[in-house]
Amino acid sequence: MNVPQIRLESNFIRLGLNIERPMQEISQPPAVLSIQQPKAILEIETAPGKLTIDQTKAREDVDLKSIGRRIEEFAQNGYQDWLKGLERRAAQGTELMRIENGGNPIAYQAKENSEGLPKQFNIGWIPSHNSVKVNYEPAKVNVKAQPQKPKIDVEIRKPIHNYTPGKVTAEILEKNSLSFDFINLTI
Repeated sequence: MNVPQIRLESNFIRLGLNIERPMQEISQPPAVLSIQQPKAILEIETAPGKLTIDQTKAREDVDLKSIGRRIEEFAQNGYQDWLKGLERRAAQGTELMRIENGGNPIAYQAKENSEGLPKQFNIGWIPSHNSVKVNYEPAKVNVKAQPQKPKIDVEIRKPIHNYTPGKVTAEILEKNSLSFDFINLTI
């Protein structure tokens, strides 16, 4: 038996996608730095050292005396010698006054006046020990340092950012369709 039929045939749509990938580029240029270090402010005050050497006693020990010192010594020695001579003459005069007491005062006084004191010799150091006086005051140094801060200049550079967005385009590869077919239809 022939039954009339309607046949439907459908095809779905077929889509194709064209994709262009996005592109992103980021680069960071280095910052521009300028660094300067000023010198520290430095103040140095120096009081010089003081060396004093007193060699007066050493010079006197080797008989290199100043004129004033020599005059003073000669005056003192002359006065002492005058006193000794006065004493000796007074004593000898008293001895001669008493010549009747016996002895031989004239011969004794002649011998005493003609001979000097015996010379003495001993070990000695010329100049004598510690005759040179040395005094030293060390130098004084006062240092004042004032540090200076560094000068830093920074120029920041922005990053370079390039972005190309991606694209997606759709295309129809096959359209959708619907077809009808009639079978066993009689008119």
